[in-house]
Amino acid sequence: MIEQNVQNILNELKRGNAFGEKVTLVAATKTRTAEEINRAIRAGITDIGENRVQEFRDKFDAVQGGNRHFIGHLQTNKVKYLIGKTHLYHSVDRDELTEELATRSQKAGVVSDILIQINIGNEESKGGYPLSEGYAVYRRLSAQAGLRVRGFMAMLPVSDDAAYLGALCDDMRALFEKTRREDENVAYLSMGMSGDYTLCLAHGANMVRLGTAVFGERNYG
Repeated sequence: MIEQNVQNILNELKRGNAFGEKVTLVAATKTRTAEEINRAIRAGITDIGENRVQEFRDKFDAVQGGNRHFIGHLQTNKVKYLIGKTHLYHSVDRDELTEELATRSQKAGVVSDILIQINIGNEESKGGYPLSEGYAVYRRLSAQAGLRVRGFMAMLPVSDDAAYLGALCDDMRALFEKTRREDENVAYLSMGMSGDYTLCLAHGANMVRLGTAVFGERNYG
């Protein structure tokens, strides 16, 4: 099933997003075994994303290949376990975290690629900077030694109002476009999960984070 799911999604994504841009698929691997992840990689997955630091560490050596993304909420005291091993941090959502990432990266002699997380729906249950601060945060972090801003990440709120969700995506795309015109490092708008990625692609996302669509329903037992 994993292999067929991967092929179906990759074939779908070949069309690109609404702007004709290539779409990067990040397979969200929370609770998935190294065997399942390796099956997905053999089927064509090139990028995998973990939500939890412990799982990232436990599976790191057992997973065979793939760019390793960290896509979950990141506690500052766990940054040290990811430095130099992470292709892209999606959830850079607060100043305390950016400072720790920058300090640890500089000490290790590496530059960490990051996405700035925007709380596009202004939800108390989610982290991220307000959209109104997005550009200022980009300017500040793009000048920070040890970090390289590659774009933005957002999670859409749960809603049946497609027009509302589309408008939020459009706001994210506008921020992405504004910064990309100034900075060739800005390349990714990570927006869209298994339940809403088609809408996000229609409004300009060029990176999606899919778990259930790749692996099937999670078994939390």
